[in-house]
Amino acid sequence: MLVKVSQFVGVMLYVLVAGVMWGTWLALGRTMTEYDATTFLADGKHMIANLATVMAVLMIAAVVVGLIVTVLLFRRRATVAGWWALAGLLLMVGVLVVTLAVEVPIDNKIKTWTETSLPADWKDIRSRWADFHTLRTFLSLGAVAAAVVAALARTTPDEGAAVSKLGRREP
Repeated sequence: MLVKVSQFVGVMLYVLVAGVMWGTWLALGRTMTEYDATTFLADGKHMIANLATVMAVLMIAAVVVGLIVTVLLFRRRATVAGWWALAGLLLMVGVLVVTLAVEVPIDNKIKTWTETSLPADWKDIRSRWADFHTLRTFLSLGAVAAAVVAALARTTPDEGAAVSKLGRREP
């Protein structure tokens, strides 16, 4: 029961992280490189203010729970589920690394900019943010997919009606 509850919480956290990434990418990330300075700064500052703290908590919680799930699955010798959970965890760690190494430093610059203090290369910086946001969006979607597969895989040998690694119900 602990494994399944942990997996549920992990999948939900991964979905919340991926949902924010996907929504941002779908709604803004693909077109923000066309914004003028005024719109870019207004939208960028609103997004940073609304998401920075929430996403920090969600991403860290997702990684911690993903690690717990992975350890629990391997301890139960649920190797198929464990490997899928590990894949999801590594993808979510990739999201966190991209966020901390690229996106947060850019966000910290954007927070200080005004229309009159924009650096000459602000459009390049904006494009870099958008490119790396696309990367972390698809890493997060991969993490969700892997976590779901792990949750659907057998976790104990005696789960007679569990979904097998091929997705068929077994007697």
